[in-house]
Amino acid sequence: MNGFFKLVSTFQTQAEPAYCGLTTLVVVLNALSVDPGRRWKGPWRWFDESMLDCCEPLENVKKNGITFSKVSCLAQCAGASVQAFRANESSLDLFRSFVEICASSEDHHLVVSYDRQILKQTGTGHFSPVGGYHRHKDMALILDVARFKYPPHWVPLSLLWEALNSVDEATGKSRGFMMITKRAKPTCFLFTLSCKDQRWRAMCKYLLEEVPYLLKSRGFTTVEEVVYTVFGSLPAEVASFVKWIVEVKPAVNGPIEKVDRDETERLRYKSKVLQQLRQTRALALITKWMEQNSVNSPEDESLQTAILQACCQGAAAFRGSNCYSNVKCFKKDVKESNVTSNGARGEAVVMSSRVLVDGCGQVIDALVPKRPSSGNVGGGSVLQQDGIDQVTLEENAFHPTTRDLLAVLLLALPPSTWEQIPDLSIHAEISRIVSRKELPHELQLEVEHLFEQAFFVSRSCTEEALTEEALIETKN
Repeated sequence: MNGFFKLVSTFQTQAEPAYCGLTTLVVVLNALSVDPGRRWKGPWRWFDESMLDCCEPLENVKKNGITFSKVSCLAQCAGASVQAFRANESSLDLFRSFVEICASSEDHHLVVSYDRQILKQTGTGHFSPVGGYHRHKDMALILDVARFKYPPHWVPLSLLWEALNSVDEATGKSRGFMMITKRAKPTCFLFTLSCKDQRWRAMCKYLLEEVPYLLKSRGFTTVEEVVYTVFGSLPAEVASFVKWIVEVKPAVNGPIEKVDRDETERLRYKSKVLQQLRQTRALALITKWMEQNSVNSPEDESLQTAILQACCQGAAAFRGSNCYSNVKCFKKDVKESNVTSNGARGEAVVMSSRVLVDGCGQVIDALVPKRPSSGNVGGGSVLQQDGIDQVTLEENAFHPTTRDLLAVLLLALPPSTWEQIPDLSIHAEISRIVSRKELPHELQLEVEHLFEQAFFVSRSCTEEALTEEALIETKN
């Protein structure tokens, strides 16, 4: 019962009938003290269901529930480490060992996805955390998040396994269990993958299925040709799939004059990651390819536009609204000011925007790193490294742009993407360019984070494709 006390201190009832997956994650993430990276209410950093929307729009979850792979994707996206197992790819003995591990630990928690009907309960698919294990009786304690239906209850492990080892009719795949733990390093990321835009499925399918085939079927003489093949035919803008993270909060008592230590550390981290990315061969290669092929960045990717969008999204979230159509933003009202951080003047910039949410006015502040005054990213000079131009970006572009998103996506693609390139020298060169082993530590963590997200996203992509095929067959 070691894990019980942490879980029961954060235990809550699901806010919607189909929110069992989201509420289960909220209970576990808060029990693990995972930092959501933003405030909940007042000064408190605390997860609630409205924050868990990076892998599936909340309106969809509210209407249809959420799948096993999307829950594991959400946990990873929220900053936890996840080990997920489908029951048909596991065993009762393995499941029992994970139940024992998690019941004996305060920092390892188990989430189960099961069929209620097998437990003689009302309903079908359900998620809940496991709160304890009785070894002598071989029974698990289910902390049922649908507390309006069932209180916490003990279930024979063999029966619970049977409920896990059932098929989810929505996906045609087995249910299962996942162990969720806190990352060893506090989470602070500059980039993330997003599944909010419905075009993510086409992006996922293209990058993970079609690109390896294209690379296998064509002959290349330069690495620029490889990049053109990968990114020249993207089914959507890269910004619909790869996002950069902006920290926003409601303005209180006028403009911010000082940011706290944690905010300063996060800003420094993001600034460092962006500078490291812009010193890579991958970004130089992307820049050279874009210039040679006259690939223009979208006109609306200015920092002011990005901050306006972030403030609008933040305002909707703070008001508890999932509908951005209820938010009216004023571009001319985006204002910028330097602030003090840790005693140093001007390390951070606050950009404020006035918005209307459901007719109510609100000012939202966005925290961004101060643009460097040195030549780290400015000047427009061109250097040579291993035969590839190292192009520095203009100082006024010190925020992630299309080329940054393309570069970090290039680094995060699976190594297997390049295996089928026919020319061995081109294969070796592109492999060196995208190798994570030589990346600086912070950028390496960032790329590995995106790679892990891509793994869970690809599973969701495959799962949804199978679901669509099954629906088509049923209609036929």
